[in-house]
Amino acid sequence: MMKYLKFSWVLASICVVLVLVTLTSSFTPSKTTSSIPDGMVYIPSGTTQIGSSYTFAQETPVTQQEIKGFYMDKHPVTVAQFRKFVKATNYKTEADRFGNAGVLNYKTGQWQLKEGANWEYPQGRDMPKAKFNHPVTQVSWNDAMAYCKWSGKRLPTEYEWEHAARNAGQLTDAMYPWGTNSVKNEGKYLGNVWQGAFPMYNSNKDGYLYTSPVGAFGESPLGLQDMAGNVWEWCSDWKLPYTMNPNNFTPSEESQKVQRGGSYLCDVNVCHGYRVSGRSGSSPNTALMHVGFRCVKDIN
Repeated sequence: MMKYLKFSWVLASICVVLVLVTLTSSFTPSKTTSSIPDGMVYIPSGTTQIGSSYTFAQETPVTQQEIKGFYMDKHPVTVAQFRKFVKATNYKTEADRFGNAGVLNYKTGQWQLKEGANWEYPQGRDMPKAKFNHPVTQVSWNDAMAYCKWSGKRLPTEYEWEHAARNAGQLTDAMYPWGTNSVKNEGKYLGNVWQGAFPMYNSNKDGYLYTSPVGAFGESPLGLQDMAGNVWEWCSDWKLPYTMNPNNFTPSEESQKVQRGGSYLCDVNVCHGYRVSGRSGSSPNTALMHVGFRCVKDIN
């Protein structure tokens, strides 16, 4: 009887070991938490749908793109983070050098170059100073590039940006990064966007007339914040038709760099830019009160 019990115990132990080995070999974490740079999110490799056939012509044709894994800032670069860069480098933004930047006048519904508007005073010196935990704005593409270089990072390509917004390729039919086609859940807005009739009336039902603190509307399935609304984000690419080979493109003074993600000025009936496939663009030296950026980093 004792021999039988010992044999059964040994057999059970072997089975447990085999199960553990099988589970260990089948589970290989893509990245450990300790290997991910502070403040960034790991975006795994995958095949991603780029574009949409249901909206604007500039988002067509729809293609499938293979994207390598990379790290992406959890949220847009904040005013506090940009201030640290300015203090460390004595950097002068293009808005500071020009003496003005683009501001939307809510009373007239018209864009204007406002004197004194810059990253610290996005709506001008007669308006409140930018809050430290809000996305930095009034930064040009050139300014964003300078910050990325200083931080040892780079701007994302627009394909990388859409890959991340689509949850590393897992979202195909959903319009928004949180995985649905609704900008609200149980009556609560999921992003900082325009409510009302742009540009003359904003009901402000989401609670923010201008930018909102990063992360105020939660996270995407990958753990990214503000991938829809709040501020448009600069990407590295020139804004070209998807059918054009960028290697055959020579930029001119009118050429624009891509922006993704939409902003608090985006109306569903106008640009609807906060969709995962939404695109916009501006010249590389343009600074606007609703445009910021986030960085990415290659995996070594």
